[in-house]
Amino acid sequence: MDLNLDAPHSMGTTIIGVTYDGGVVLGADSRTSTGMYVANRASDKITQLTDNVYLCRSGSAADTQIISDYVRYFLDQHTIQLGQPATVKVAANLIRLLSYQNKNMLQAGMIVGGWDKYVGGQIYSVPLGGTILQQPFSIGGSGSSYLYGFMDQSWKEGMSKDEAEKLVVKAVSLAIARDGASGGVVRTVTINSEGVERKFYPGDSLPLWHEELASVNSLLDLLPEPMST
Repeated sequence: MDLNLDAPHSMGTTIIGVTYDGGVVLGADSRTSTGMYVANRASDKITQLTDNVYLCRSGSAADTQIISDYVRYFLDQHTIQLGQPATVKVAANLIRLLSYQNKNMLQAGMIVGGWDKYVGGQIYSVPLGGTILQQPFSIGGSGSSYLYGFMDQSWKEGMSKDEAEKLVVKAVSLAIARDGASGGVVRTVTINSEGVERKFYPGDSLPLWHEELASVNSLLDLLPEPMST
């Protein structure tokens, strides 16, 4: 059997960012895969850049990790020089600059979300190639293909924090149900004027869709009980 080492790997993920009345909620699944092999079932795809700005990462884990490391360093220097935290827009534009200048070498699609005292909650999408788009909500990764219609219908202006968190968890769980490259747990980060709140939703707490089977400890649990004699 011939192996094509240059064949592209499937780098699946589901990431999402949603604005609400007062802040933003970011969410992601936790499956890291290399082709058909699941390398990590519980990875954290939401990375802190500053106290008030976080990054959702999809694509090549190596590429997005090094981008976030560079941007975190630049933002630390920026904060020291100015004596105040960097804005969400500054962080998003640094992500955009690195992505665009290295677009021929990177496979990275990212969502920047955060809160600052000038504009409030903001979501910026930086897809493959280095475009930057400010949006009320954004989805990315392979699982996003299954969510565009759902998000267009479900997101609305002026949502509460609780509504936004429930929407993010529901959207990621829907993508996990359909996208073979997304899976594991759901992580969320909520950012507003009061600070940052992280939440963790294990796989067995997510809603089951259609004819999905509930999680079990063993495949033997699915077998019918033996008939008594």
